[in-house]
Amino acid sequence: MAKEKVIAVAGKGGTGKTTFTALLLRYLTNRYRDKAILAVDADANANLNEALGLEVEETISMALDDIKDPRRVPSGMTKDIFMEMRISQAMVESDQIDLLVMGNPEGPGCYCYPNDLLRKYLEQLRVNYDFVAVDNEAGMEHLSRRIINNVDYIIITSDATARGLRSAGRAYNIIKTLKINAGKIFLVVTKTPNGEISALEDEIEKTGLELLGTVPADDMVVEFDLNDRPLFQLPDDSPAVQAVAAIAQKLQL
Repeated sequence: MAKEKVIAVAGKGGTGKTTFTALLLRYLTNRYRDKAILAVDADANANLNEALGLEVEETISMALDDIKDPRRVPSGMTKDIFMEMRISQAMVESDQIDLLVMGNPEGPGCYCYPNDLLRKYLEQLRVNYDFVAVDNEAGMEHLSRRIINNVDYIIITSDATARGLRSAGRAYNIIKTLKINAGKIFLVVTKTPNGEISALEDEIEKTGLELLGTVPADDMVVEFDLNDRPLFQLPDDSPAVQAVAAIAQKLQL
């Protein structure tokens, strides 16, 4: 198998980050029906599964807590094998997408060894997939600690406000400071009124990011959210669906 493509989406809450990730996954599954696709929800406020219409019972954070307690590791089983087993249990599999949810932030105590195991198994796991899409928390904790490493694209989302764009610029500076191993980093502006962002051109330039595209405010997205319907099921004529597809094509996905 050729090297998988890894796309990480980052941004503060409310900027349409999870919506963008879900619609990117929708695009990939429709375009590549024979490809293996892994979604990773690395946001502590995990709700990517709801956007995808999947139910989650276990998270990786539960496995990390368990492996810290020797009493929870079955007798005769190494921690390595235990971690592999728990990651397998936490995997949500569907016909189109497999999903891993990282879960809540770590509690007290040292997680260095469990995180090393997690990093190793995620590296082994992801080579089984053609595409990996990661929905990150605003602080990009899992990227900064190299748990999720070697990313082809990082997409930073901002809503169509000056405040949101300044936040995106700060996120970009964090990435540069941490020297996260990423190929190209782009900006996507979401919830744009009629796709219009001319009033924000100066703020966009100040971020230092290359603008990859915009996603318009979409009444269909609002309707699906209000009725608790998975965004993965949005119709083809949704303006947001079409905009994300255009962005994916720019990335040659």
